[in-house]
Amino acid sequence: MNAYSPIGPVVGIVGAGQLARMTQQAAIALGVELRVLANAPGESAARVIVDTRIGDYRDLADLREFGKGCDAITFDHEHVPTEHIRALAAGGLQVHPGADALVHAQDKAVMRERLTAIGAPCPAWARVSDAAEAVAFAQEHGWPFVLKAIRGGYDGRGVWVCRTEADVTEAFAAGVPLMAEAFVPFERELAVLVARSPHGQGVSYPVVETVQQDGICVEVLAPAPGLDPEEAAQAQRVALNIAHELGVTGLLAVEMFRTAGGLVVNELAMRPHNSGHWTIEGARTSQFEQHLRAVLDLPLGSPSMTAPVVVMANLLGGDDPDLFKRYEHVMAHDPGVKVHFYGKEVRPGRKIGHVTVTGDDLDSCRARARHAAVHLTTGEYA
Repeated sequence: MNAYSPIGPVVGIVGAGQLARMTQQAAIALGVELRVLANAPGESAARVIVDTRIGDYRDLADLREFGKGCDAITFDHEHVPTEHIRALAAGGLQVHPGADALVHAQDKAVMRERLTAIGAPCPAWARVSDAAEAVAFAQEHGWPFVLKAIRGGYDGRGVWVCRTEADVTEAFAAGVPLMAEAFVPFERELAVLVARSPHGQGVSYPVVETVQQDGICVEVLAPAPGLDPEEAAQAQRVALNIAHELGVTGLLAVEMFRTAGGLVVNELAMRPHNSGHWTIEGARTSQFEQHLRAVLDLPLGSPSMTAPVVVMANLLGGDDPDLFKRYEHVMAHDPGVKVHFYGKEVRPGRKIGHVTVTGDDLDSCRARARHAAVHLTTGEYA
């Protein structure tokens, strides 16, 4: 048993990845004590949070033991079994978001059913049990179309863009339940981050544009450049309404496609999100502080920006694991760049950190962020 004795409210975070790690920065200023449930002591958040417990998030007994003494329980990821979350709440723990909300970020088919019912803009979709049903969907809605793993997919994993019947066969060979969606010919990808407290207060951050490469977000532009103010307001209204209708407590990230015909909701996440990392330096209240405020039912903070333009670039691992030797050039070249490393082992393509740049000019900020990200991960100069 950990001998650590808290002096403030305790928020337990199930999962010890970079989201929990970055939440620690906000918790320090708020006087909030964090506890994390890690799979192993070397995980990202376990390296910086004193009250780290080792256990299995799939084991209800481990979760119950972890929750003892916590004022609130929240999540670093969406993989905790839904029935376990219900059991924790039934045992008297304050769990945010609750099972009835979080299932919409765990199960894409449940999400689509609910979003369709509340009138949120969605593509045509259907559950499909075999290749024949998937091909029938494509014949009705057109090729190409998309097959998605109903549970567990992220960063492009568990998503198959199907242009032929051979692609359909390949997707079903993965052996996981799938759903079909019409292919959305989008112009760009947007994200809206909102927060909602247990007593129903809600706030929205500015709409951002996310830039994807091989299914992984590589850049976030805040606010989304050139977006019509009324369309931005509509995106925020859609996200806040989803948070209200689903009973979300904490943060909700709503990923959207901007199409010629308007907005279409793509995915949901109910936790701090990669599209919101820019808020650490770029907003009056970071997404991590906002999430803590929400799960403790404190008044929410201002989501307004600290600069006209903020650009965040993800750092993806390369072949050289020694990133720190390249700090000197980045810091000397541009003292205004903020670098965040996640304390994770470097592997090619893995998200190992991000950089953030604030300023007045979008092109300048993008160039500065790109220069720093490229040099830190490859040693080259953008």
